[in-house]
Amino acid sequence: RDVLAHYLGVAEVMLPHLAGRPVTLRRWPDGVERTAFFEKNVARHVPDWVRTVRLDSPGSSRGTGSINGGAIDYPLIDDAAGLAWVANLAALELHVPQWTVGPDGGRQDPDLLVFDLDPGEGASVVDCARVALGVAALLADDGLTAYPRTSGGKGMQLYAPVRVSRPQQTGDYARVIAERLAADDPTRVTAVMAKQRRQGKVFIDWSQNNPAKTTVASYSLRGRPQPTVATPLTWDEVAACRQPADLTFTAADLPGRLAEHGDLMASLLTEGPRLPRSAAR
Repeated sequence: RDVLAHYLGVAEVMLPHLAGRPVTLRRWPDGVERTAFFEKNVARHVPDWVRTVRLDSPGSSRGTGSINGGAIDYPLIDDAAGLAWVANLAALELHVPQWTVGPDGGRQDPDLLVFDLDPGEGASVVDCARVALGVAALLADDGLTAYPRTSGGKGMQLYAPVRVSRPQQTGDYARVIAERLAADDPTRVTAVMAKQRRQGKVFIDWSQNNPAKTTVASYSLRGRPQPTVATPLTWDEVAACRQPADLTFTAADLPGRLAEHGDLMASLLTEGPRLPRSAAR
């Protein structure tokens, strides 16, 4: 019931960020204290009023179970009824790629650039906030505007609307930025995925731009005992962060934040500038 209330309450701001993006569900049918699973292919149980798109699988995933010769029928969540449907499946988390499907159903080039800031052991979202300011400054130098968000977990994400000429361009660009920051501040930042290299540092995960990957959608719940939410932020909030609680928001916080700020990610819904050629590797 609480999951349904949350998704219906944020539907107006969340749905535009889901529009045209195939959704991967993360479901907790037995509650958040029990095992969850990811579900992409909803062909077996989707109601006829929920739109789907059939896409070739980028790889197998536990719990997806393709029945269409390697293709997956992803749900497209277009309306509040669709959000109610996923809520009733105990799909607390909704994950989407950084691209949309075209009118013919095929994948379009990415329209979002993402940086996933993940604190290693001994670091926290406070450290992520400091790194986020550095990422945003480098993007601004290239004419890009970054929009910050909590992950709803321990870290943060930054998004920027962009135009690209090839699907891998966002990942190439993000890697350059991540490695530049890691070189400039090696005691606090790493661009290397190996967990043993992350101790006390913030890992800038540039690989989330891979077209086969997804990130949790803005305004999605997270599957935790405390119902945290992937919450858009102001840059003032990021700069003022002094303790993890400063950037921790639950479903109960969202109505007030939406009344005060509206959709802080609304600019992601408009076409962004072209990624600079100088950043391509």
